[in-house]
Amino acid sequence: MRSVMMVILAGVSGVALAQQAAVHVMGTVPTRDALVTGGLEVKGDTARLMSNASVTAYGRTAEVKLERGGDVLVCATSQFHLLSIGAGKSGGRSLLFGLDRGALELHTPTEPQDVILTPDIRFTVEQKGRYDLRVRVTRNGDTCVENAGKKSPVLMLNDAFGQASYRVMPGQHVLFEHGNLREVVDNERSACGCPGAAEPEHAGGNASLAAKAAAEHPFPEAASEGLAAAEPVENSPAGEKQTQVSTTFAYGEGKGPPPSTVETPEQIEADAAAAPVAAPKVKHSFGYKVKRFFYRLFHPGG
Repeated sequence: MRSVMMVILAGVSGVALAQQAAVHVMGTVPTRDALVTGGLEVKGDTARLMSNASVTAYGRTAEVKLERGGDVLVCATSQFHLLSIGAGKSGGRSLLFGLDRGALELHTPTEPQDVILTPDIRFTVEQKGRYDLRVRVTRNGDTCVENAGKKSPVLMLNDAFGQASYRVMPGQHVLFEHGNLREVVDNERSACGCPGAAEPEHAGGNASLAAKAAAEHPFPEAASEGLAAAEPVENSPAGEKQTQVSTTFAYGEGKGPPPSTVETPEQIEADAAAAPVAAPKVKHSFGYKVKRFFYRLFHPGG
């Protein structure tokens, strides 16, 4: 796939040379989020983009804040180029935005001479507006373009190395297969910009996630599984871990005492001795085992 850098050098090298005598800051980007090269000035953890600059995002989105207002979101691992073209009549500066690979989102007021380049396509604006533009270029050259927003400009697309052209209207979402303007999917559904970022894992984020989960699942987990939720124990000694068990047993008629009756081991043994012996080895009932378990649980050492 042809590199945008080659197109930039071939198409606007004269403009770049003319701008060397008067360098202006185009924008800034945190150095922790991207590898930044070209004409720049680093202060602390921020790189000021002065002239033909290249921004390669690390494993997260890198935000380039533009001096003229707005920003460019360079999606994770994407390679982006920025070049100043010149000042317009309104005082704003026209820029060349180049996407070599990956994806970007552009949110800034338009300037008349703005140019957006991908390896195969050259974008220009037909009238004043505000970009809400998302562009993605895949390895095989497929170019996804989403010109969202009510104030988005009409975009004129031209083949960077041919005669084909295509107009993208505000609100239009298209895909150019292999970067070919004649192979258009005009009802594209895949996202063109940066993938949605997950909520940060901090106290606020966890609280928000917990609230969302509670809203979606209004019943406590224990209750939803058929178990009663434990209630707080009053007057517990400070620092002492409390164990609370809550359960319900159903007894059939004549099959044992009610749940509130707790027999001592001596009573249990007497009941077992009084029962008819059907075999040399005594086989205790399930009710006996349950009662003995709870007696030992609530009378440790008894």
